[in-house]
Amino acid sequence: MRDPNRLDDFYEKLKKIHKEKVPDWRFGQLISNFESWYGKDIFYLEESQFISKLNEFFDGIKGKNQWNIFLIY
Repeated sequence: MRDPNRLDDFYEKLKKIHKEKVPDWRFGQLISNFESWYGKDIFYLEESQFISKLNEFFDGIKGKNQWNIFLIY
């Protein structure tokens, strides 16, 4: 069985990213937009991979004024 304590660090990182990058987005909006960008099922990502890919998502669109493409959700 996986160590359930790993989730504390994961959720802290996720909360920090959400609050700093897109505090106006609802949680479902964040996940939906991320999964749409990722193009694969996020079900199989380990927590560390999820955070890494989420950072890639925001790094890839930072400063490119592409936020509007995600506002349709």
